[in-house]
Amino acid sequence: MGFLSPWFLAGLLAVGLPVYLHLLRQHRNTPVMWSSLMFFEKRTQSSVKHRRLKYLMLLALRVALLALLVFAFANPFIREKAAAGDGRKRLLLVIDESFSMKAGNRLAEAKRQAAEVLARNKGSEKAQVAAMGFQLRMLTEPTDNVGELRAAIESVKGSDSFASFGEFTRAVRGLAASSPQGYELHLFSDMQNSAMPAGFADLQMPGKVKLVTHAVAAKTEANWTVETVTAPSAVADPKKARVQATIAGYGTPEATRNASLVVNGKTVASKPLKVAANGRATVEFQGLDVPYGFSRCEVRIDGADSFAADDTALFAVERSDPRRVLFVHEGKDARSPLYFQSALGSAAESAFVLESVVTEQTANLDPARFAFVVLSDTGPLPAAFEDRLKKWVRTGGSVWLAAGAAMGRNARLPVMDAVVAESKYYSRAGERFAAIGQTDGTHPSIRRSGKWEGVKFYYAVRVEPGDARIVARLTDQTPLVLDKKVGEGRVLFFGSTFDNIANDFPLVPGFVPFVEQSARYLAGIEDRAAARVVNSFIELRSAKEQSLSIELIDPDGARPLSLREATTAETFQAPRAGFYEVRRANGRHDMVAMNPDRRESDLSVVPAETLALWSGDGAVQTAGGPSGMDAEQDQQRRLWWYVMLLAMAVALAESVFASRYLGVQREE
Repeated sequence: MGFLSPWFLAGLLAVGLPVYLHLLRQHRNTPVMWSSLMFFEKRTQSSVKHRRLKYLMLLALRVALLALLVFAFANPFIREKAAAGDGRKRLLLVIDESFSMKAGNRLAEAKRQAAEVLARNKGSEKAQVAAMGFQLRMLTEPTDNVGELRAAIESVKGSDSFASFGEFTRAVRGLAASSPQGYELHLFSDMQNSAMPAGFADLQMPGKVKLVTHAVAAKTEANWTVETVTAPSAVADPKKARVQATIAGYGTPEATRNASLVVNGKTVASKPLKVAANGRATVEFQGLDVPYGFSRCEVRIDGADSFAADDTALFAVERSDPRRVLFVHEGKDARSPLYFQSALGSAAESAFVLESVVTEQTANLDPARFAFVVLSDTGPLPAAFEDRLKKWVRTGGSVWLAAGAAMGRNARLPVMDAVVAESKYYSRAGERFAAIGQTDGTHPSIRRSGKWEGVKFYYAVRVEPGDARIVARLTDQTPLVLDKKVGEGRVLFFGSTFDNIANDFPLVPGFVPFVEQSARYLAGIEDRAAARVVNSFIELRSAKEQSLSIELIDPDGARPLSLREATTAETFQAPRAGFYEVRRANGRHDMVAMNPDRRESDLSVVPAETLALWSGDGAVQTAGGPSGMDAEQDQQRRLWWYVMLLAMAVALAESVFASRYLGVQREE
């Protein structure tokens, strides 16, 4: 016998409470009139009679009630020996349908062995068929219909998912906990070593499940694969684009493989590369000449192995004209537009063209023609332009403010409508400059631009942040970069200038990624990957598109979303490899490429000793080996329910005895 929650046994200390209450009886004395007590000696009255326990039966019931409640909360259990061959176990056939099962004839062999095990079943107990991939899929209900079970086995077609024996074991634990019956579980798999969890404890099966493993791959097979592809998700200038691919070999000898770049089904480039034994090699393709719109691209190799499904890696690329950016500055400021334009132009995937104007030339400009607007330390704006700018931001536009001496002289900032607290000249102070103190590394503007170490700020404008997000602070806690939501749009505030007078930021390498990432963020260009892994999520709508209808097209051309999901779903988990198209009612489209997890390309198998430990028999069981149905297993029978019933009976008896004794006292 044991306790699942033994710390509750500390509650047994409460059994002293009834004893204390039974001793706490008031002793009544009859007062006697007396003239004086001055000649009496002071003593302490003591009586053994007053300390005797009375109503022993009632006391015993109360002590027993408290003890039973404590035992119930401690969750007692007893261990019982249950024979596995007592006819109560259900046959469960699980077929591995992960991506690696597409190598050679592994899946067909797993289905053949599953059919043989089903044929040997006497049919006295019901059986079930399941498939194991990203998760455990039950293909049938418990049934003794052999035809239905055979059809379920044949229906397993394989998937592009990654297998995890740890997740599989957790699913089996949940299945066993919800069923009073035990299971004889037969797992048909290639027993891929990459599917093993980090800790062997994650493979522990529940006591009433007997695991029998059927390995369909006897040894590790050599395999080449396109492990990764690095490519731009958007292209404005095809000549600047580069595509890099890593070719990996698992258990392979040194060999030369041919890699090809394919765009919309047409091979546009091909290169040979030498891959070291059990090693990796990188190939690079200069230029990516794709048509306007989205293109379906891939990198292929001549794998020359039994696993051809992983010899291709997909990625999607969008080509569009560069987006226009309006840069407004003062006429005497010639450095800020120069540094800003150089930063945008030096980006490898630059998708912007800068239109620089002075403040006086903005009166007739429409900000809606631009991806976003930059106000670089401007003075008062023309009233008509500022009014159009405010309306445009409230409907979804974006503005970038860079505040210098000109903006610092104003009481409030344009568009952002923030109060200017002070202008700080650090060059006139003792330290002569300020440095970056804190940065929010999760913000898109900071994520890839480093921590700005060594940047010196000689001048900064401090504003009251209000409800704006503080992205960066100086060492004196002055907010340097703020991100504020204005209506449906946003305003990004930079409390210094883009020249090299108020700071030396344009001369630091972090300036280029800061300008580029901020520009992409303000223009609404998603920082998406050209390719993702199967079972990852596709974002269907942004915060501004909650009311729009979404049309999702999967690799087969089908629409997996229901009408309700098309108007409410925010993400979609892609279950297979291929290209997924997302079409939105506002005209914005997207394409996402999904590839299988390349951990599945390592075809090394789990050692036989590890499989023996997992099965719990000390030897690997095969389809012709013993089933283990006659082995005895320990089972826990919990007793808390019986203890609670006994406690209720004791509570009822205590109530009866308490009423009886109290009634006697009233009569006396």
